[in-house]
Amino acid sequence: MICKLALHRQFHPRLPLLALTLGFAARLAAQDFSLQVQLVNVGVSVTDRNGAIVGGLVRDDFSLQEDGRPQRIAVFERQSERPLNLILAIDTSDSVSINRTLEERAARRFTQAILRPQDRMSLFEFASWVWELVPFTNHAEQIDQGLRHLHQGGGTAFYDTISLGSERLAGRQGRKVLILVSDGDDTVKGATFDQALERALRNEVMIYSLIDVPIEASAGRDLRGEHALITLAEQTGGKSFYVNASGLDRAFAQVSDDLRTQYLLGYYPHLQEPGTNFHRIEVSVPARASEMLNLRHRTGYYSDSPIPGP
Repeated sequence: MICKLALHRQFHPRLPLLALTLGFAARLAAQDFSLQVQLVNVGVSVTDRNGAIVGGLVRDDFSLQEDGRPQRIAVFERQSERPLNLILAIDTSDSVSINRTLEERAARRFTQAILRPQDRMSLFEFASWVWELVPFTNHAEQIDQGLRHLHQGGGTAFYDTISLGSERLAGRQGRKVLILVSDGDDTVKGATFDQALERALRNEVMIYSLIDVPIEASAGRDLRGEHALITLAEQTGGKSFYVNASGLDRAFAQVSDDLRTQYLLGYYPHLQEPGTNFHRIEVSVPARASEMLNLRHRTGYYSDSPIPGP
């Protein structure tokens, strides 16, 4: 079933709280802040200076800090077998130049290679609207069928796609990944860059950006859109790739390799300052600092409840 994702933009004011309630909550937090602490999971990809994946690291190789404070790594997995929840979101607006037939074939091969029995994938198409062509499934043939129904034309609801994709991934168990095939151009008045990024971070969504560049000359490129795609990937722990029709297979293969060779670090935050909503995460490998390893992971997380908004 092909579903059109509705965009509900209703604002809800904050509800006032009694001073007595606030005072009690503050005293409770001061007495035992640890009661509110939840496990924070951080997926980490490690490559060397040449871009080759670095395997064989163990828990003690990693150092993790939150807001500059060292944290104890409570959970460690290498080449995680946790389920993958993926959304493949394909831009079919007029600004994208990738040959649709080649795109469909590359996406089909990626789907067949990546899906395991425990994984689930959904297929999105976005132009002026965002469509969920295929709900979450582990049957590659259903994704294949959806890929045959891609259409061309219209504007680009780029940030709406990220926001709605992050909401669809929220609550799913395992790793959550949004793969975008787009030039990053946003022409629909809807969600903003900041709102899209916040929703991705709140829902622990990693973004992989496959950037379509129709013309190499700057005059024919949407540099702002490219920058958005790169930044979204960097901030969420994913990765960005410049592609054309002939390079899609290689980009999809790199995404697959990346997802199969990640480390999972989990920790219970301590020494947090009450009232801080966004907490920055830093991961390093001190013992191998001289090798100039490149570590990719989400930059942080929100500890407060999101405020409903557009």
